[in-house]
Amino acid sequence: MNFIKAIIFGIIEGITEWMPISSTAHMKILNVFLPLEVSGEFYEVFEVVIQLGAILALLLVFWNKVWPFGRSDNPLGKGALSDIKKDKFFLWLKIIIACMPAIVFELFLDDKFNFVNESNEMKVIGVSLLVVGFVFLLVEMIVRNKKFTVSNTKRITFLQAIVIGLAQLIAAIFPGVSRSGATIIAALLIGISRSTATEFTFELAIPVMFGASLMKILKYGMAFSAADIMLLLFGCVSAFMVSLFMIRFVLNYVKRNTFTVFGIYRVLMGLIVLILLK
Repeated sequence: MNFIKAIIFGIIEGITEWMPISSTAHMKILNVFLPLEVSGEFYEVFEVVIQLGAILALLLVFWNKVWPFGRSDNPLGKGALSDIKKDKFFLWLKIIIACMPAIVFELFLDDKFNFVNESNEMKVIGVSLLVVGFVFLLVEMIVRNKKFTVSNTKRITFLQAIVIGLAQLIAAIFPGVSRSGATIIAALLIGISRSTATEFTFELAIPVMFGASLMKILKYGMAFSAADIMLLLFGCVSAFMVSLFMIRFVLNYVKRNTFTVFGIYRVLMGLIVLILLK
């Protein structure tokens, strides 16, 4: 039964990771109604590590967008540098810069802001879902008739990358905010189009999610039983398969639509959590 649950967790991860509705919140909620029969310590590892399946799907879909090596019409320089694509090189510089606030927070400040515990976790998640849902609705009203100045990830400036990176800290402090939700809202407010904000957020997820998974594994100490490894494998594979569809779906959706539907969903889900799981 645990293996079936792991597949369901992977499916939910694959669906919610690519929408600004907080995959972490949905995993926590799912674990209330369909708890994995594992230790609390291993569940924390499982919750993060199955994201590897989702991120591998992202790499497969985004390979041509992010792979910086190979002959191109715009090489970084001559000689050995001629095999580095200039636009991809600067994209990765922006991604690294956007990741720095989260890295500093994780290494030096995380313990100082760790106010969430088992007794208040669901309340915090419910409030976060609700508040960020209203923020999405407000932001969409603000930018409704606004002409976005950035419609391609190549045109994102280093300053804008820093602003987007700082927005991630809100999600790091408050579970339920959603990393992608926070970064997309920040991007919209500084003039980045919906599709470009979503694409950059996805690209930013590559080092963030890989790093988070690696740190969890190292912190756990690699003390995995055969059953633990199978649970992680089942969760990763199902997250990978679902993500292949969801990544393309969300990218196509935001090209033609606003984030209003996600804001409404978050508000409703937040109310449900606060009423039923308070």
